[in-house]
Amino acid sequence: MTQWLEDLSTLQVLLLVVAVLVGGSVLAALLGALLVRMGMRRPWVLRLASRLAFKGLELIKRPLTITVLDEVAAVMRTGHYTKNISDALIENHDELKALVAEKVREDPNARLVSRLPGYDTIVSEVTETTLRVMIEMLSDPRTDELVSDLLRNNLEQIRVAVRQRDHEQLEGHDPADPAPPGAPRPTV
Repeated sequence: MTQWLEDLSTLQVLLLVVAVLVGGSVLAALLGALLVRMGMRRPWVLRLASRLAFKGLELIKRPLTITVLDEVAAVMRTGHYTKNISDALIENHDELKALVAEKVREDPNARLVSRLPGYDTIVSEVTETTLRVMIEMLSDPRTDELVSDLLRNNLEQIRVAVRQRDHEQLEGHDPADPAPPGAPRPTV
């Protein structure tokens, strides 16, 4: 029965011990909360185990976050995200063209221009040209490199902020700036 334990490496045994301790502490915290809810006093052993669980979680939270960020950064370096956007534009070309034509038709600033002869043809050609240029730009490796650099730099900034605990000094964030009057509201 103990053969599986002997087959584990030192790291695996250490991780098993940590998992058992954290699991037991979390279980004790939950059991203590249940007892308090039922009107009983929380036993000192459960109080101690709860405190241990919360301190343990605080202790591993930052290194775990940094490890996850490193993994995300490594995964994001392998992708070609602009190509995916380009492919989606190609796939939905006709729907996007109809959507642009509809939105231009509904735009209150285009009322006078919409009465010109050939207006629909002009909108169609401009939309077609814009989509074609966007697809070509997104398919270009230079755009892919730009997006990769943006993602990498942002992830590096986040990683440094987590390591230096910059976010812990902030008390919250300011609310978003109000939209100017008359600005279109996004529909959710």
